[in-house]
Amino acid sequence: MSQKRRKFTPEYREEAVRMVIETSRPVAQVARELGLVEGTLGNWVNAYRREHVGEEPPLTVDERARLREQERELRELRQKVAFLGKSRSVLCQGPSVSDRFEFIDAECATSITNTEETPPVAKMCDWLEVSRSGFYEWRSRPLSATTRRREDLKLLITKSFEDSDGTYGYRRVHADLAAWDIVCGPELVRDLMRELDLQACQPRPWRHSLTENDGRAGPTPDLVNRDFTADAPGKKMVGDITYIPTWEGWLFLATVIDCHTKAVTGWAMDDNYKTPLIEAAIEMAARNHPLSEDAIFHSDRGSNYTSEQFARTLGRLGIRQSVGRTGICYDNALAESFFATLKNERVHRTIYPTREHAYRDIARYIEVRYNTKRRHSGLGYRTPQEVHDEYLNQQLAA
Repeated sequence: MSQKRRKFTPEYREEAVRMVIETSRPVAQVARELGLVEGTLGNWVNAYRREHVGEEPPLTVDERARLREQERELRELRQKVAFLGKSRSVLCQGPSVSDRFEFIDAECATSITNTEETPPVAKMCDWLEVSRSGFYEWRSRPLSATTRRREDLKLLITKSFEDSDGTYGYRRVHADLAAWDIVCGPELVRDLMRELDLQACQPRPWRHSLTENDGRAGPTPDLVNRDFTADAPGKKMVGDITYIPTWEGWLFLATVIDCHTKAVTGWAMDDNYKTPLIEAAIEMAARNHPLSEDAIFHSDRGSNYTSEQFARTLGRLGIRQSVGRTGICYDNALAESFFATLKNERVHRTIYPTREHAYRDIARYIEVRYNTKRRHSGLGYRTPQEVHDEYLNQQLAA
């Protein structure tokens, strides 16, 4: 049975291209990381460069040679710093030679599943002050089957944890292993994560609300009633606004989340949270994702969401409006949950010097991480992209 080709939004394409251009990484490496065809990403990059030709002066031959040499030296220095940073738990305990050998061996094994370049064995041995010949002699000794299995699982667990940027707990890591056809129980995963001292980032308990409580309920009904599920994409959506601190001041983010896939289908950011901000978010959702004829958009009773201007925008898009009660966060729990995840996994772990910096980082998190890779507990630890693809395949089979 043929599967429907994936469709990519303009925002996703732009963020994928920027991952190549801004980080100077090979197209093939970024394509593998995002699960894209190398040729497809290469076409996006070429199109972007044609559209932005002349923005930077070309380098001379000597300048290119010096740049390559500096990049090589910087890459090696970063490898050393990263390697010694990982090994600090070993080095701080007066490790034995075997402990150092085990760490080097783990790094070598991780390189099999890691897209990043692993330092050569000779350099790792030099950095940890052990002999290369001694390492190879130690590695040739046989291990027990149980020890070997636990060590193999540790490598895969570490990969899953690091791929999530330190945000996955043992349940989501276990879901990753299951997706990789690795058979093990969640309790074993939790035990091994404790041995590895892998702890997921924890949320902060406080959140300031942007909705003023006026004590009155308007005429717009609540069509959701805390049921944040839908049997198809584009039928029911929720939205809200949050704020992101930067050194330049607040950056406000408006989102639209699909209740079936839990994907952020529309988003917009600006230095204010007036009505045009939420209009831009709902228009992106309608532009990039098909909506049903009786689609519902649910929000809180903020003044911009209940404004006549926004009501006209929803009417023009053929969307029915729904609002929860004032000051009751549970009436819009799905939108609140996404903001809590965003703050916990990105915003509270990042310093944003400018609004532009925050804009790019959050856009990349939404399009590249949250919508396509992050496992959602409300989806049975599947990703929004997987749920969307499953729905399309079911429609093709029907």
